[in-house]
Amino acid sequence: MFLLASAITRINRFIGRWASLAVLVIFALLLADVVLRYLVGQPAIWTAELATLIFGVYAIIGGGYLLAERGHVNVDIFYGALARKRRALLDILTFPLFILFVGVLLWQGWTIASESIADMERSNSVWKAPLWPTKALIPVAAVLLLLQGFIRLWSDIRVLMNKPIPDDVFGLPGAPDPDETTTPEAGK
Repeated sequence: MFLLASAITRINRFIGRWASLAVLVIFALLLADVVLRYLVGQPAIWTAELATLIFGVYAIIGGGYLLAERGHVNVDIFYGALARKRRALLDILTFPLFILFVGVLLWQGWTIASESIADMERSNSVWKAPLWPTKALIPVAAVLLLLQGFIRLWSDIRVLMNKPIPDDVFGLPGAPDPDETTTPEAGK
């Protein structure tokens, strides 16, 4: 099981790191749009739409990576003040909400993707950009997020059992307990 969990975490980290480069592509496309529009006087019909499509992929495919890196937003006023075991217990108790969210994302994403692929869907713009590749990634991203969610659940159970949480298997372990502070040795 550790090998499978490690492989899923590695895949999500790999995809997340590569997807983060999409921001540079989006920046270049929007910069090109501005240059063409204001300096050349001839706007491109495809740059803004392509940037939007790339951003859609970037936003959806990074979910598993964010979960592995514990990058999702928490209400730290309450959550951050809890001890590590209590945070793990809260994560376990709220796991059904995660399953509900990802289940709906997978179900609706599959419907959207399969209809889009079947129709070879394109945008209504002059450029007629293909939409189906972007929409096809919705269920893929949902499956990656779901798998990483189960790994996170396993990690939280291990926290309650006082077992080690290797970050190469489970992702980042989360913040230490709020009362645990490391202070440098005096005089050094």
